[in-house]
Formats: sequence, C-alpha cells, structure tokens
Amino acid sequence: MIDQIAKSADLSKAAAGRALDATIAAVKTSLKKGGMVTLVGFGTFYIGKRAARTGRNPRTGESIKIKSAKVPKFRAGKGLKDAVN
Repeated sequence: MIDQIAKSADLSKAAAGRALDATIAAVKTSLKKGGMVTLVGFGTFYIGKRAARTGRNPRTGESIKIKSAKVPKFRAGKGLKDAVN
C-alpha cells in the first residue's frame, strides 16, 4: 500500500509511510473518543456495541460469560462499492 501511495502521490516511500501511519492514528484516536470517521467515496468507520452474552468453552462444554464490548466497524461507501462491482 505504501508503494502505491508513494507512486500515485509522487512522494518518497518514507513520506508515504508516515502519511499512512498518521491517517491510521487519526482514525484510531477518533474512534477511541466515540466518534465516526467518514472518508467520502470510500466509507465510514464507527464504533458498534456488542452485548454481553453466554458462550461455551469448546474444550469443556462449560458455559462462560462474555463481557459486552465496543467493536470497530466499517460501512463501505457508494464509490468503493461501485469500484469493486
């Protein structure tokens, strides 16, 4: 991915790597704060909530409680869907 960014944006690989790292860090920071990140034409990153539930230990068959959790989710935008199809 870094090679592709460097080539299409006419950057060095080091600069492209730093740009990609900064973008990913910004998405993580925003999601950590409970926000949403929308990249127009690409998609939206957001936080979903997974409820607490009961599961089974596959080794013993014993019931275990699984805590509720926040999970990162992604919804593809129209531009990405069109590009793939």
